[in-house]
Amino acid sequence: MQKICVFPGTFDPLTLGHVDIINRALPLFDKIVVAIGTNVGKAPMFSAEQRKLWIDEIFGKEEKISSAVYEGLTVEFCKQVNANYILRGIRYVSDFEYEKAIADANRNLDPTIETFFLTCEPKYTSVASTIVRDIIRNGGNASQFLPSQVANSIKSNP
Repeated sequence: MQKICVFPGTFDPLTLGHVDIINRALPLFDKIVVAIGTNVGKAPMFSAEQRKLWIDEIFGKEEKISSAVYEGLTVEFCKQVNANYILRGIRYVSDFEYEKAIADANRNLDPTIETFFLTCEPKYTSVASTIVRDIIRNGGNASQFLPSQVANSIKSNP
């Protein structure tokens, strides 16, 4: 049985912290689906199509990584792609408390899907999409927090 993992998030935008978690998870799984969740309650800065394009551009040469856009419960999406694992990145203790509550709910919804937590590299602890969006909205340069493909795309399409 293949070890297929879903890494869900909004990735609005994809940051170096996300890339770090994905790259470090590669040896752990046979396949990683970077899953862009859509939430009708949120108005993203970048379209789901743009975010998917960035993921595909950055990881296009890695056969073990694919991307998808989904709506609804993550555990239901996991079933659609035959994933038995969910991957989540942790920066702070507060992240863990929030993520554990979600993992517990997911386990109640489907006990066959296990959640893995990876802590980010210390140099990415302060990298959050929310902060990056705020920098971009206010005309700042967020390049130091972003993969070059994302930073260049934002610079050319302000």
